[in-house]
Amino acid sequence: MSQQSQLIEFLRQELALPAEAIALGLRRSASSPNLLPIILWQYGLVTTHQLDQIYDWLETSLVL
Repeated sequence: MSQQSQLIEFLRQELALPAEAIALGLRRSASSPNLLPIILWQYGLVTTHQLDQIYDWLETSLVL
């Protein structure tokens, strides 16, 4: 499973983001997939607290 797939699972399972929100973020970040967390935040789909959780998860997942 790719890291992006794992991130999407994290967004769905842990943060309970709706599929529509994730799809919007993926469309808007298509040219730069690494910007997905920022795009979600810019569109108001995640809070700053959730953004911190995403970056914490990314940091942890990169170590493994």
